[in-house]
Amino acid sequence: LNPLFQAMESEVSAAFDSGEAEDILSRAFKLTVTREDICTLQPLGWLNDRIMNFYMGLLVERSKKQGYPAVYAFNTFFYSKLSSASHKGVKKWTKGVDIFEHDIILVPIHLRTHWTLLVVDLRDKTIKYFDSLGQKGDHICRTILKYLEEESRERRNIELTASEWTLHSMGTEEIPQQNNGNDCGVFVCKFADFISRDKPIIFTPEHMPYFRRKMVWEIIHQQLL
Repeated sequence: LNPLFQAMESEVSAAFDSGEAEDILSRAFKLTVTREDICTLQPLGWLNDRIMNFYMGLLVERSKKQGYPAVYAFNTFFYSKLSSASHKGVKKWTKGVDIFEHDIILVPIHLRTHWTLLVVDLRDKTIKYFDSLGQKGDHICRTILKYLEEESRERRNIELTASEWTLHSMGTEEIPQQNNGNDCGVFVCKFADFISRDKPIIFTPEHMPYFRRKMVWEIIHQQLL
């Protein structure tokens, strides 16, 4: 793998240091990623919506391969819209899609200055909230469960039984925690990466610099390593 990572390092450095901010470095999932977007993956950078949504697109694309759980990912603007306008306000977001045909639903959430992740596992009827600062999101879990109830009723004419679902905010002893004020977006992406492969979350804050550079390469090549 060494030649690959040497090539990756060269490309990452070029992505950060060469060209103009508006240069387009990748285009997919109805998104255009510029050098300015990519530079949010530099050390101490705050990941923006475009990077988050592009990476979620890569996870969904990978999930179509044999051996992976079927993944659906909502846009980063979904939860704020749902919070302000209820199910009616996001009704069109799933037009032509039955989210209940998937195994895992990813909901990246932006809370003003902080990224978190909510994960619905339809296989075992769980809703889990992942926050790399250890804050609880029980109310967010309840909001999403209510959304699922209404979506199921609207799209499938099937009533969900709320009592069958388990809602849980992951504790600081269950998932790794960030040790600075800017890695939350990377944590969310890697939580989603590991979960969408049914892998235990075993990374640490020390992996973040490597993950940032790896994500640059993956986004440019539209391919997950």
